[in-house]
Amino acid sequence: MVVKAELEKLGLKYDSLQLGVVDILGEVTPVQLEEFSKGLKLSGLLVMEDHKSILIERIKNVIIEMIHYDDELPKVNYSDYISEKLGYDYTYLANLFSEVKGTTIQKFIIKHKIERVKELILYNELSLSEISYKLHYSSAAHMSNQFKKETGLTPSFFRKVKKRREENLEKL
Repeated sequence: MVVKAELEKLGLKYDSLQLGVVDILGEVTPVQLEEFSKGLKLSGLLVMEDHKSILIERIKNVIIEMIHYDDELPKVNYSDYISEKLGYDYTYLANLFSEVKGTTIQKFIIKHKIERVKELILYNELSLSEISYKLHYSSAAHMSNQFKKETGLTPSFFRKVKKRREENLEKL
């Protein structure tokens, strides 16, 4: 909404506006680009023109959307999904991501899956088995091992800490 408002304020026409990407029609003057950048910066957003940076952000957005916002994770391999969504060879994307971010796409996915597990544990609507199934882990044990490796806690202990916190707040 912020990007759309800034584009309209400057009278810039655009073809498509998606999360992290806008296709502007016609030429953009340096003054317009400067004003657009200033307007976005006020809202905590940045304009990126570097192809590599844009592609990295698109990779991150696809992963975040896939894990945090889609109801179901894709049935295909993540590598195929990301490659298909972005229209690039996965090896190219993986090498670029590692070069720029200093971590692999797989590790980035794992970190976000663990954050999603935490979120689902806090909602307390699903069992650990249901969470592991929802996030396509081979088993609850595999999810628990990955959770412990990333957080230092087991999912069960994480859930207990949450309950204790709630109980302590109720006693205040």
